[in-house]
Amino acid sequence: MTTLADPASIPAVDDGKLLSTPFIKCLVRLIRAQDSYGSWDGKCDTELLAKFIVKEEQRRAIPIIGDPDPYVLWRLDVYYAAVGLSIEARSDLFVSRTMEISAEGFGRVVFTTKRLVVLSKTLRGVHRFGFDTLRKCAKTGTKLVKDAVAVIEAYPDVARA
Repeated sequence: MTTLADPASIPAVDDGKLLSTPFIKCLVRLIRAQDSYGSWDGKCDTELLAKFIVKEEQRRAIPIIGDPDPYVLWRLDVYYAAVGLSIEARSDLFVSRTMEISAEGFGRVVFTTKRLVVLSKTLRGVHRFGFDTLRKCAKTGTKLVKDAVAVIEAYPDVARA
């Protein structure tokens, strides 16, 4: 079972800028879209994003033997779906995501548009997926989007072929 941040210790956000970044807005929108019964309606965005915060001590306590926890796989899926949607928003192109993860917690996520691979990332230690801080979560997601958009801008003919 995955150890997550204690709900009482919701990550502190020092300013509103972090929650207003396009990537974090997209991530929150996807999380809320998964709430088909409305059980998260009363929760603020930082409470929902707390699921992605896994401190180093918690990470060490998570065993890497056996199949990754389904809850961790859900977080991983939502996170990379937000990356894909953010790439689409910035590039005005349809982006396809392929993600494959083995039972050992290793895998790859690949984003393509038309004939161009815009982002390919190796996934290691999926059992322990999470970020130390909300800022690191936002920074990592924004960097992935920025790198993918840079590839699209470098090869616009292939991306639109």
